[in-house]
Amino acid sequence: MPSTPRPLRRLGFLTIGLFDAADPGRGHESTLQLIELGERLGFDSAWVRHRHLQYGISSPVAVLAAASQRTRRIELGTAVTPLGWENPLRLAEDLATVDVLSGGRLNAGFSAGPPMHFERVRDALYPDTADAEDFGYERARRLVELVRGRPASGFSGTEGFEVFSDVVQPHSPSLGRRLWYGGGSLSSARWAGEHGLNLLTSSVVRAQDGDGPQDFAAIQLSLIREFRARHPDGDAARVSQGLVVIPTDSATPGQRARYAEYAAGRLPRTASPQGPARLLFAPDLVGSSAQIAERLHAHAAFREVDEVAFALPFTFGHEDYAQILTDMATVLGPALGWRPAR
Repeated sequence: MPSTPRPLRRLGFLTIGLFDAADPGRGHESTLQLIELGERLGFDSAWVRHRHLQYGISSPVAVLAAASQRTRRIELGTAVTPLGWENPLRLAEDLATVDVLSGGRLNAGFSAGPPMHFERVRDALYPDTADAEDFGYERARRLVELVRGRPASGFSGTEGFEVFSDVVQPHSPSLGRRLWYGGGSLSSARWAGEHGLNLLTSSVVRAQDGDGPQDFAAIQLSLIREFRARHPDGDAARVSQGLVVIPTDSATPGQRARYAEYAAGRLPRTASPQGPARLLFAPDLVGSSAQIAERLHAHAAFREVDEVAFALPFTFGHEDYAQILTDMATVLGPALGWRPAR
């Protein structure tokens, strides 16, 4: 472990993009306004989660296409797209299109594995091919290779009046270097490193068996080190951490009380691994920026990274998020050694 934390080089934020079913436009507009605010505050990146059959963003690619036309500098990311819901070829086309529209600002984060609650949605999602679908790393490999320019077809050239390409179009050559794998296990960290991807870590990891580390920070640290050990870039391989962080410097007393109640309600799940997958959750970090910075500097995994995409809580309102983002950019970020982009 480094004797001192790395200065924070890149500051980002992540939102689920909640909306009211009776007025979904308002929630989507709120998300776009928060991304615009993030750019004004100097954030390096804004990321959106991916939710299906829920009241959160179901189509990050469409939302980020809109955000690309309302911003000029801030990078835009998906954290993460579950590939079990996607056709890799079609997703590669969509990602490349948004990257071109944004001027090369897209960070495409994804993960492998079967869709959440697959038994409930399989007949709607894959009515004829559910038993034949491969939800493992092979699906992810296909996406990576298609984005990076591997031929998708054996034909190219002119047919009648139409011209065909054998690779995904539009092709954005640099997008292949901005692909991120969302991993919470040693196997996913290894796979991401071996395939030259960037690694997104979050507030969830898989508890390890046997003699491995058992607390969250130590497990996350082991994932980061395993990833970099397998990556061609070694210690320079990019890792972004995504803990839930809620600074309260400019919060009202009412906001502080709600934030504390929110974190307290989620704290019990951090005590031990949860569910059959044995998922371990990190506590939410709530308090003044000075208090949060002290806790982060003591966090074994945070000390190994110089990029973050702090996650916004799920259930707050637009004004709450604006306050949190403002404190992140004006107080917490500088306390961690970060300087806003210009």
